[in-house]
Amino acid sequence: MQLLEKYSHTSRDSLIPILQDVHDELGYLSEESLLAIGKHLNVPTSKIYGLATFYNQFRFQPKGKHHIQVCHGSSCHLMGAVTLLETIEKILKIKPGQTSRDGKFSLEVVSCVGACAQSPVISVNGKAYGKLTIERMEHIVEELSSTELA
Repeated sequence: MQLLEKYSHTSRDSLIPILQDVHDELGYLSEESLLAIGKHLNVPTSKIYGLATFYNQFRFQPKGKHHIQVCHGSSCHLMGAVTLLETIEKILKIKPGQTSRDGKFSLEVVSCVGACAQSPVISVNGKAYGKLTIERMEHIVEELSSTELA
């Protein structure tokens, strides 16, 4: 892994910055990247994985073409975010942190998207959808399913 050359004279203390750089480059931490980091630092892969799973900034699967972030801030929670999340999970058959088998969708729960007046809110690839109902959520997922991104 070429990125690790930047860390040729480093120790275990550099593990988090290395994980962050690899995550930034790939968009997630692959099994291969964790193995390469372990070999480079002479650290068991299980230790690296254990550390990486502690932080919710790291993904272990690539994002889908349509990356859905469900806001779980106080306002969204009170306005039905849990029900929306359950609806999305049921339709897409994935849980937060997962990507659909076809690679079209990935799902993430976030603390806040900063659109409390529009609760409940989701963001799809950075585009916010607010004041959602289950029916509108179903329509959005259906619409996204039928479109292809360039």
